[in-house]
Amino acid sequence: MSIMIYVLIALIIFALVVVKKSLVIIPQSETKIIERLGKYYATLRPGINIIIPFIDRAKEIVAVRRGRYIYTDSIDLREQVYDFDKQNVITKDNVQTQINALLYFQIVDPFKAVYEINNLPNAIEKLTQTTLRNIIGELELDQTLTSRDTINTKLRAVLDDATNKWGIKVNRVELQDITPPESVLQAMEKQMQAERNKRATILTSEGEKAAAILKSEGEKTAIINKAEADKQMAILNAEGEAQARIRKAEAEAIAIEKITEAVGKSTNPANYLLAQKYIQMLEEVATGDKTKTVYLPYEATNLMGSIGGIKDLFKSE
Repeated sequence: MSIMIYVLIALIIFALVVVKKSLVIIPQSETKIIERLGKYYATLRPGINIIIPFIDRAKEIVAVRRGRYIYTDSIDLREQVYDFDKQNVITKDNVQTQINALLYFQIVDPFKAVYEINNLPNAIEKLTQTTLRNIIGELELDQTLTSRDTINTKLRAVLDDATNKWGIKVNRVELQDITPPESVLQAMEKQMQAERNKRATILTSEGEKAAAILKSEGEKTAIINKAEADKQMAILNAEGEAQARIRKAEAEAIAIEKITEAVGKSTNPANYLLAQKYIQMLEEVATGDKTKTVYLPYEATNLMGSIGGIKDLFKSE
């Protein structure tokens, strides 16, 4: 009786083991490749899957976890990133540079990823390194430092085409660091400093040039404005003198008319005016310096006669 109990317990345990091995639970975004007696049988989907224990088994593949290669029977279908170590590459102008890259890829065909390549992570890493060397070898150092987008695009296109037969989709490739030798870095630093000094000198000279131009334009404008002001002043002075002369002439004309009316038609008014100017001049001479000698023209006697005539005219009236 006790033997039967032990046998029953053993059968129950075996049945539980068989059930456990028959039920395979696949998490979301993962899968497993099942082989039956060494031959491909099925690709399991997320959820509960039933297999035949001891006949069906999951195929192991090489994967990278935390920077280490491990063997696992689960295939991660999510996008993965490989951070490769720095590698030495030589540019077209024979400069040895250290570059490390980030590769973003995704397994789209688990069957090909398992059966078309033996060690998928190592194959991707070596392919990336050799392709990167080829691309950098076609570029000079300056182009390498300034053409990251171009390098990334070329590298992704080559890797995507090469890994298509492995069931891999390369989504992105990014150059993380580009480190030239120390001597090259020092030379580049000196070159950049010289370029900055050159730009500073150019900017300074351009500023001085602009300042000189502005100053000369200001002086030119000031001279033009001054000349224009002098011109306007001269015009105004001339117009003022002309107006004054016109006014004076009009006043003299009016005076002549008044004198003509006063002395009558028989006497020339011009003689009267000349006599009046002559008397004014004599008064100025009399009140001036006594030591001066005054010369009177010969015609002055006629003028004195005119004055006398005008005097007699006034008396007769």
